[in-house]
Amino acid sequence: MGRGKSRKREARAKRAPSAAVPAPMDPSASPGSRPRSLRAIVVAALAVIAAIATTLYFTQAPNKPSPTSATAKPESAGPVANADYVGAVACKTCHEAEFKAWSGSHHELAMQEASPSTVRGDFANTKFSYRGVESKFFTRDGKYVVRTDGPDGKLADYEVKYAFGVDPLQQYLVEFPGGRYQALPIAWDTRKKEDGGQRWFHLYPNDKIDHHDALHWTGRYQNWNLQCAECHSTRVRKGYDAASDTYKTTFSEINVACEACHGPGSRHVEWARQAKAPYGAEGDRGFALPMHARWNDAWKFPAAGAKYAQRDRPADPAALHACAACHARRSTIAENGAPGAPLEDTHRLARLTPPTYYADGQQRDEDYVWGSFLQSKMFQHGVTCVDCHEPHALTLRAEGNALCTRCHDAGEFDSAKHHFHKAGTKGAQCVECPMPAKNYMVVDPRRDHSIRVPRPDLSLALDSPNACTTCHSDRKPEWAALAMDGWYGKTWRDRPQYGTTLHAATTQGAKALPALLELARVPGTPAIVRATAAELGGPIAQPALASAVLPMLADADPMVRIAGAEMLERLPPQSRVQTIAPLLSDPIRGVRIVAARALADVSDAELGANQRGARQRAMAEYEASLLRDADWPASNVNLGNLRLRQGRIDEARAAFERALALDPRFVGAYVNLADSYRENGRDDDGERVLRRGLAAVPGAADLHHALGLLLVRKGDKRMALTELAQAVKLAPDSSHYVYVYAIALHSAGRQREAIAMLRAADARHPYDLDVLSAHISMHREAGDRVTALAYARKAADARPSDPALKQLVAELEAAR
Repeated sequence: MGRGKSRKREARAKRAPSAAVPAPMDPSASPGSRPRSLRAIVVAALAVIAAIATTLYFTQAPNKPSPTSATAKPESAGPVANADYVGAVACKTCHEAEFKAWSGSHHELAMQEASPSTVRGDFANTKFSYRGVESKFFTRDGKYVVRTDGPDGKLADYEVKYAFGVDPLQQYLVEFPGGRYQALPIAWDTRKKEDGGQRWFHLYPNDKIDHHDALHWTGRYQNWNLQCAECHSTRVRKGYDAASDTYKTTFSEINVACEACHGPGSRHVEWARQAKAPYGAEGDRGFALPMHARWNDAWKFPAAGAKYAQRDRPADPAALHACAACHARRSTIAENGAPGAPLEDTHRLARLTPPTYYADGQQRDEDYVWGSFLQSKMFQHGVTCVDCHEPHALTLRAEGNALCTRCHDAGEFDSAKHHFHKAGTKGAQCVECPMPAKNYMVVDPRRDHSIRVPRPDLSLALDSPNACTTCHSDRKPEWAALAMDGWYGKTWRDRPQYGTTLHAATTQGAKALPALLELARVPGTPAIVRATAAELGGPIAQPALASAVLPMLADADPMVRIAGAEMLERLPPQSRVQTIAPLLSDPIRGVRIVAARALADVSDAELGANQRGARQRAMAEYEASLLRDADWPASNVNLGNLRLRQGRIDEARAAFERALALDPRFVGAYVNLADSYRENGRDDDGERVLRRGLAAVPGAADLHHALGLLLVRKGDKRMALTELAQAVKLAPDSSHYVYVYAIALHSAGRQREAIAMLRAADARHPYDLDVLSAHISMHREAGDRVTALAYARKAADARPSDPALKQLVAELEAAR
């Protein structure tokens, strides 16, 4: 089924520029966040308030659609316009068993035209109330109609054109002008009545989503063309026209049919017409990427008494990649990729950061499985999706524990001596402990495919769940940990885990960097974990550590190469040329795009002839990815950021303004636009931009902070303090905002308040170097060298190899 719950999560997160989302992203550092030596920070701390630049934001934010008058129906591109796609019916003749299995599956029913045979909901004049809005579902002239609140908040009648999904819920699509199709937030629960189903329910029951909200069903973030189409139909082409803000979306088949996974079938059909039995080896039978599963004969127990089966040879990765393209939390960089190609060639995968994941990598928001599975030992040992899931019927290969005991010895694992639960109970089921389920879209349970041993001993420290107390909800994690001690001894607590290291990135500041770098470099660690560690370490990394990152650029996994290149984006131009330029010719598009962006501000003279050509080609791919998503406000912001790096200021501002035209509440676009004026000394224009943003989003901490900095530059320190204080009030967890406000307070002669603010920030973020530098400077200036030394030692503890810190500590010790 679809992704209504995740659409809500993403759009909510997109309002906060600090959120990490799997939308079109550009993680370049802001001018004010580039690493520098702590000694330089200390020297400049009291003057920093007048010099800090506003932050460039790269996250995606929600927006409202612009009204249009054109109407276009999603078209079937058909075999004439797309000769390589022949349709599922062409496959049926030779592959009758597969076709029969696929018929009636979730893929076959992913999207259907509304009709008596496809609509499951009760449209017999039924009513449903939500937050003061009473919607009515009925039929008229054989059409399915819902009367509900429209974009102006008034009740109106809307015809349902398509049924979306089938189990355990079904959504409905309504046609809007401009080729748009919008997903209703009221869905039909298709479960049996005794299971709580056969009812209408709202996908966001705990929120008030009215027509003023960007998440209202008529808005851009509930748009089928933008959010859903790519994975619910075959060979989708979004067909967005930025000039008119309209769509002409096409697909070869309305549902997820054979060619969605296997690729265009015309060459295979031609081969089949000429082939004669016996057909011989699998070979190339007309498909660019044959995907023979070998799910049954590939796994064998190597000897009697062996605990685990082993795969006889590595699986063809194409089958995995074909699943990942849709069963992953990701954004799209190209829609013309070959089925089975590595995901990073066409998409950007979300990493293991909040709010999608807990610190230890467990699913938190809906991650569509792939990001979880990449962490698992199953993936590391060669298990593929189709080893457990029949890919046509989408059923399991076996039911219950029999699925797991195909590869795990039943006598060893399907027994009370392993799971310590009574046979036949929930706790005795293999999936319950390593794969706990969580409901998304209210009624849709999804299992965590990271397939891990529960760690109740870490739940409190990491604020993460564990399967034990998820099931035994009346118990505490300590109880579960002690129970496991009794079963297994205490050695299970020493099992390798990376949650502590990833969690430290948000709680230990600069002190976490060595462990993050080490985790990013360990070859045996899952690539998605290594890439996440690199992403989290990037903002606190020092240029001097670049040599530690270089091996990542040659890693076998493109996800790691991408993360390594992003870490090095803050290096000086010539250093970036030496390290990143070779990636401009990487075989994976996602790697090339990151390299092009990292080198966007490097002059042609600093590149060799081959490098210039490679950058031009890779840059064209990057720009094409941004233009493909020109209906996303964030894509326009990223284009603006690119143009800023290229020195094309007018084009940058046009891109930021377009983002705001799509979404007047996109905070990051206001901040970046104002910052572009700051660079030209046009703060009056920047102030108008920021005040326009505050009129649209008065509770945006980022806008108050940016306006405070601007007012400092203009000399209005009184009003600047007011704005900076408001930013801290609205975003108390931002150590940077607290730091800047404390510097401002100190500059205004309010030293006690400044130190109190810094002390609170240090308690929340104990190794934030900006906060520590301000502490050192203020206490040193006040003559309190003892306290200054204590904070200097703390900073040195975070960066023990920093020579400037060692010298600072020595100076303070000598002067004590």
